[in-house]
Amino acid sequence: MIGSIGYFPQADVYRFTAELGYWLSEKYWRRGFMKELIPAFTDHIFNSTEIQKVFARVFGRNIASQHLLEKCGFVREAVLKKALIKNNEWDDEVIYSFFRD
Repeated sequence: MIGSIGYFPQADVYRFTAELGYWLSEKYWRRGFMKELIPAFTDHIFNSTEIQKVFARVFGRNIASQHLLEKCGFVREAVLKKALIKNNEWDDEVIYSFFRD
């Protein structure tokens, strides 16, 4: 397996939104796989569900993933300061969104 992608529909008042999650083995970084896959997968979500908004959460220090989402048409909606801790280091959470229309 070289990676994975999925979406997680939200509930109740968020029922028309879904979170996008993905990862790619480091061996396959910078080859354009996710740049092609994310827009195709987002189109699939919109064409097969009533979802109106897809969002992704990214570590603040993961600049490559932020650039990837921007290249795929996602817009930065929010930065939550010191919202995450990984390996005993605080990091920001950056939220990107893509809207149906």
